[in-house]
Amino acid sequence: MKMIIAIVQDKDSNRLSNLFIESNIRATKLSTTGGFLKSGNTTFMIGIEEERIDEVLELIRETSRTRKQFMTPPINLDASMDSSAAYPVEVQVGGATVFVLPIDSFQQF
Repeated sequence: MKMIIAIVQDKDSNRLSNLFIESNIRATKLSTTGGFLKSGNTTFMIGIEEERIDEVLELIRETSRTRKQFMTPPINLDASMDSSAAYPVEVQVGGATVFVLPIDSFQQF
């Protein structure tokens, strides 16, 4: 048994959640916030048999897309900074961060 923790962008979470349901994969869905852009994420916690890990990872891979978006960096009041620092910059967001962890024990009550 393994625990898969997958952090995906909110825009991809509903589609992934629906695919999990269709594939009979049980997942706990948590609303989380990213640190860099402070944007909404969804974290899925999935307890799964080892022989189904590749199936779960493929579903995550096919639904979690990277995309580009503009963000405005926080304003820095330091006079020595270049004034262009407050203009929007294009950053890549989305995709998924996935952890696969061993599980010593699994119990359901």
